[in-house]
Amino acid sequence: MRIFYAVQATGNGHIARALEILPYLQQYGEVDIFLSGNNSQLGSCLPVLYQSKGLSLLYDNKGGLDYWRIFKSLRPIGMFREAWKLPLKSYDLILNDFESITSLACKMRRLNSVHFGHQASFRSTAVPRPDHKDVLGEWVLRNYCSGTLNLGLHFKAYDNYINTPIIKERIRNAAPTNRGHVTVYLPQFPNKEILTYFKSLTYIHFEVFSRENKTIERIDNITFYPVDNEIFTESMIHCCGVITGGGFETPAEAMYMGKKIMVFPIRGQYEQWCNAAALKEWNVPVLENLNTRTGVAIHRWYYQEDEKLNLHFLSNKEIMNWLFEKVEQSKLASSPIVNAIS
Repeated sequence: MRIFYAVQATGNGHIARALEILPYLQQYGEVDIFLSGNNSQLGSCLPVLYQSKGLSLLYDNKGGLDYWRIFKSLRPIGMFREAWKLPLKSYDLILNDFESITSLACKMRRLNSVHFGHQASFRSTAVPRPDHKDVLGEWVLRNYCSGTLNLGLHFKAYDNYINTPIIKERIRNAAPTNRGHVTVYLPQFPNKEILTYFKSLTYIHFEVFSRENKTIERIDNITFYPVDNEIFTESMIHCCGVITGGGFETPAEAMYMGKKIMVFPIRGQYEQWCNAAALKEWNVPVLENLNTRTGVAIHRWYYQEDEKLNLHFLSNKEIMNWLFEKVEQSKLASSPIVNAIS
């Protein structure tokens, strides 16, 4: 079987998930990867055959999406050309993790595809939303990428085509400890903003992973690290808690290890506010901005008693078997699926 796997490279979560599931996909056949976007800080070890600048999300210096820069980066004619040139007809299965060019190519050529990942879960109205729905945000979640078959991942199985998160094997095999520090990943905020509001909490050591840093830098109670998957994972395994944006993968991994979480959803990024709405079920604090009240909120959160989370995350093997069972039932693969993942 030949599998075309399209991966969105806006942010780091999609690449991190691809790295985990690639060995399972390769048990079914030859896998070619299309990487789209240029806003990920993770160095990819993926065997990328096709690559595109795609459409990346860009941020302003106040932690929100910079819509003007995003608009200026659009290349509609170029994207249509790229979509038309993708040699998708030679593949038995097209697997898409929220990648718009592949989605467009499948629509243009009337090809079947599987939209697999977190964003696919938002096809269901059972997935939590914030109190005030964003019409544009809902439209993007439904139309930026779609597939003939949508198979979603979320913090829990909200619907019959949604499963639990893919968790890195490094996390699954870890023995978490609490060394007292707080792991921070807030890519929407510049270092100077984090320094302003975190440095007063002198009794807390923050390990901040920043897109601005190329080397490790220690300033008082804050250590800034370059974004590095292995170092970040190690920091999370031994932290007291995690402060991050409203993404999916990092909160899911923190929950799996029983770590306390605080989230700052990115302003204007509707999906992150949907994730935050879901995290409130586990009493996760949700903050909008860094401001003079941030220190008090972190102090209370840091010293609050940890709650035991009631979670049931399937293994990655079980999730991938579920994926291929769904594909087989839907008859979307153009060649037979002959083996279950061993």
